[in-house]
Amino acid sequence: MEESDLITRAQNGEREAFAQLMNLYYRTVEKFSYQCGVRLDDIPDVTQEVFIKLYRFLPQFNQERFTTWLYKITLNTARDYYRKEGRETAKEERMKNAGNASAQPSAEFQVLLFEEDRELHEAILQLDEKYRIPLILFYFQDLTYQQIADVMNITLATVKTRILRAKDNLKKEMDMKGGVTHGQ
Repeated sequence: MEESDLITRAQNGEREAFAQLMNLYYRTVEKFSYQCGVRLDDIPDVTQEVFIKLYRFLPQFNQERFTTWLYKITLNTARDYYRKEGRETAKEERMKNAGNASAQPSAEFQVLLFEEDRELHEAILQLDEKYRIPLILFYFQDLTYQQIADVMNITLATVKTRILRAKDNLKKEMDMKGGVTHGQ
């Protein structure tokens, strides 16, 4: 079934259609929440909150691109979650201590990949949000510059500038940590 049909049916109160929308986008919301800096333990709560908001505001949806709207809801929910719950300080402390967690993969190669991924994730989280979010949306969620501008309510030129600065800042952060940067 087409996404637009599911949306229309869900807007008309059909619970099965909303459940299908949830199933279709649940992993996307989880992944984007994580990339925005939501702790693994908090991802189910944030994801649930996103779908509650989606259910409440779906009748008002009239945009062409549903995923752009969903990213905007997810971004705002992730921000609000830590703001409301007063968890920002605790989250930063946990991220600093994340380097102490040990992984038990089966092979040395997997350990190296995990370590590199973790370092990249932590470096991305160190970026200011105004740079981090466009970078994530472009490289990890495959949104266009225009879609990012829509999600963040900023101009296209601002998106381009922020992504460029995010890449520069990320490279500096990875170089300072001695992390591996590819494509050099």
